[in-house]
Amino acid sequence: MFLAAAPYFYHRFQTDDWTATHFQPSILTVSTVTNLGSSFILAKLQNGASYPKRTVVSLLMNIVVFTFLAFSTIFMKDVSVANYFIFLLFMVFGASLATGVNQNGVYAYVAGFGREEYTQAIMSGQGVAGVLPCIVQILSVLFVASDQGDNENDQVNAASPQSSKSAFAYFMTATAVSSLALLAFTSLVKRRSNLPCSSDNTATSIGSNEDDTSKPAKTIGLWTLFQRLRFTALAMILCFTVTMVFPVFTAQIESVNHGHRLFEAPVFIPLAFFFWNAGDLIGRMLVLWPALSLVHRPWALFVFAIARAAFIPLYQLCNIRGRGAVVQSDLFYLVVVQLLFGVTNGYLGSNCMMGAGQVATDEREPAGAFMGLMLVTGLMLGSLLSFLAAGG
Repeated sequence: MFLAAAPYFYHRFQTDDWTATHFQPSILTVSTVTNLGSSFILAKLQNGASYPKRTVVSLLMNIVVFTFLAFSTIFMKDVSVANYFIFLLFMVFGASLATGVNQNGVYAYVAGFGREEYTQAIMSGQGVAGVLPCIVQILSVLFVASDQGDNENDQVNAASPQSSKSAFAYFMTATAVSSLALLAFTSLVKRRSNLPCSSDNTATSIGSNEDDTSKPAKTIGLWTLFQRLRFTALAMILCFTVTMVFPVFTAQIESVNHGHRLFEAPVFIPLAFFFWNAGDLIGRMLVLWPALSLVHRPWALFVFAIARAAFIPLYQLCNIRGRGAVVQSDLFYLVVVQLLFGVTNGYLGSNCMMGAGQVATDEREPAGAFMGLMLVTGLMLGSLLSFLAAGG
């Protein structure tokens, strides 16, 4: 949601060069550091953990944060750049804290079933969560533009008060989706709690005997989990470290075409995010075919994660900040760079996360939470490195 809204935030910060240049990596850094910190603490707090409760709390936090963001587009129009920047980072902190709690709760809850396809379903759901905000952002901008008429230039349309209307609708969509997710998840947990084989704190593996469900969850040290999943964990870290260059480049790369609303930044940037996230979703779905799965080949996942760094130079061939592109083609940028980079991220990330199930039955929940921690570790390292890309 924050990344696809880059044109709106750029409008709010355009009077301050430093903030306009660095707000994107600042968002990424605050987000991932908060996410990592919360995930690390929660991964250590295994004893007596109620993973469904953590998931519910995270969704409630999301509802509050994005409701504040939505109304800030109405009641904070005249605040200074510095004050709005501080407010935005505080909202990022809240949303990222919610994300850390959510990832810890959901991944552990799902891993407890011992079914790889359930973890893949969660990964696919995250892929959908990446695609939908881009679509909402594009439609909200185009809808506002059509209401305004064609007699104003595109930059005015992007920077004028009606862009606040599209941002309001955009953030309220996140509030609505979080509310629906809360209702759906509480309904799921309630149904599971009515089954004879379910435990008080979290779901157990399907088909496990009644004696197993009466045992408390096993507590395992993070270093022990790393030793058992080392190549999978390293592949996960490398995957998302490399991936985090894409938000910064995507917010800076402009179309090489002109003359149509689709090629202007308020639409083209969310469109580029859409292509990346669509590829990410495709990659997450590819693991549904067992022949394409690398879950049981952690060494291959590690090598694949290293090879993905080859995508970084491809961004340098595109039209960064309007300086001109080596390859004068939006199709090259959107399909070869964005879409395929997204495919590799979704495919690799899903394989790594599903690999958490390759441990003993009583270790699956801690392993699921641990792999969530490895994911946000990669995000944090990548976000810190993204400052280099922003200043390049």
